[in-house]
Amino acid sequence: MKVYLDNAATTPIDKEVLKEMMPLLENNFGNPSSIHSFGRISRSIVEAARKNVSKHLRCSPGEIFFTSGGTEADNMAIRCGMVDLGINHAITSRIEHNAVLHPLEEMSSKGLIKLSYVNLDEKGNVDLFHLEKLLKSNNRSFISLMHANNEIGNLLDIMTVGEMCKTYNAIFHSDTVQTMSHYTFNLSELPIHFITGAAHKFHGPKGNGFLYINSDISINPLISGGGQERNMRAGTENVYGIVGLSKAMDISYSNLSQHRAHIESLKLHMIRGLKNAIPGVEFNGESENLQNSLYTVLNVLFPKTEIGEMLFYNLDILGIASSAGSACSSGSNLGSHVLKAIGCDMSRPSLRFSFSKYNTTEEIDYTVNQLKSFFI
Repeated sequence: MKVYLDNAATTPIDKEVLKEMMPLLENNFGNPSSIHSFGRISRSIVEAARKNVSKHLRCSPGEIFFTSGGTEADNMAIRCGMVDLGINHAITSRIEHNAVLHPLEEMSSKGLIKLSYVNLDEKGNVDLFHLEKLLKSNNRSFISLMHANNEIGNLLDIMTVGEMCKTYNAIFHSDTVQTMSHYTFNLSELPIHFITGAAHKFHGPKGNGFLYINSDISINPLISGGGQERNMRAGTENVYGIVGLSKAMDISYSNLSQHRAHIESLKLHMIRGLKNAIPGVEFNGESENLQNSLYTVLNVLFPKTEIGEMLFYNLDILGIASSAGSACSSGSNLGSHVLKAIGCDMSRPSLRFSFSKYNTTEEIDYTVNQLKSFFI
């Protein structure tokens, strides 16, 4: 039996998304920057997708800029946001995705900015009192805190943080890659300056994402060249990928309640199954708490075992895909910086299981039974 439980890394493309993309791959090959009819058709397709994305997020189409994915979008928000807005102090946490941590650390190491880390509790939740203290004691700040952690699933109240940033005239960026198209956003009311999305996290194609830039601010492009994306992101647009992103978002939001209920039931089923099957099993961060965590992610802390780090590979041999950390680190085996940051017992094996609409109860039962066999 083949079981894919690594949907926080990437999701299988929806057949309806593929169906929407194929005509563009076959027929609509025009460059959107060309002014002849072939180009104009492609341009209209891109702009229709932009309008559709903005409709779902309740913002202006002019605030959506298509990118190659979440990493580029995060880098653009951070690097251009801080430099172009004249901000030299950033606040983040030690459990952010490396697409956020690495550019901030690089800028800090070069002496371009001062970097502060907000305190976290033992489960990895942001200490909002400490965040406010950092905002009070520094000049205008750039805050980058993710909406949901990609490894342990902790959710951040971005409305509360946004209001706090508004009070202290701070710029607020949130990596929303894990929650995009899994939760609703009303950007007409949410006090935030930058959010990000990546199509492959919600059954769209890889290599496509977007950055939302609040129209109240203005930044320069990260990539210069041809002046695409209204001079904000150079490079010929990936037209069929953008259409795939838009269609995937349509499907996600039109079936959101149904998909969420199904996935939450799988997560709860796995929690109960693991507790019954493996004495001493625990869950990292808030991932066991359905109210405080991303419903697609469960991070499991297993009892000590002789196979230790080989648990992941043993599951892989059995046809079960999981993750020992973030899959966005190109196969890195350095251990999870997220689990280290929250003081997890690194002598015990931890695995992340992440679910999608395509997973079944039978797959969860198979996975739990295979895991049980390692701890008998």
